[in-house]
Amino acid sequence: MMKYKGYWGEVTFDDEAKIFHGEVIGLKDVITFQGKNVDEIEQAFKDSIDDYLTWCQVHIFSNSINWHQKKFALFMKVYSNIAP
Repeated sequence: MMKYKGYWGEVTFDDEAKIFHGEVIGLKDVITFQGKNVDEIEQAFKDSIDDYLTWCQVHIFSNSINWHQKKFALFMKVYSNIAP
């Protein structure tokens, strides 16, 4: 098990491919990572978490803007129907 920024990763070794495979556990989203040695798998795990957190920030910000745009559009539609 690996831990980074409060996220946990589980790693297995594929003996045929000679590569480590990992997956972040405890999330609805699927986040995987891989590496050829311990240093690579640790870095891939950290990079995957950092990328995921960046994606979350962008996604949440985007949804917030869309919600405000829809609310404003609805306000304008209602206001335009009652304005003289």
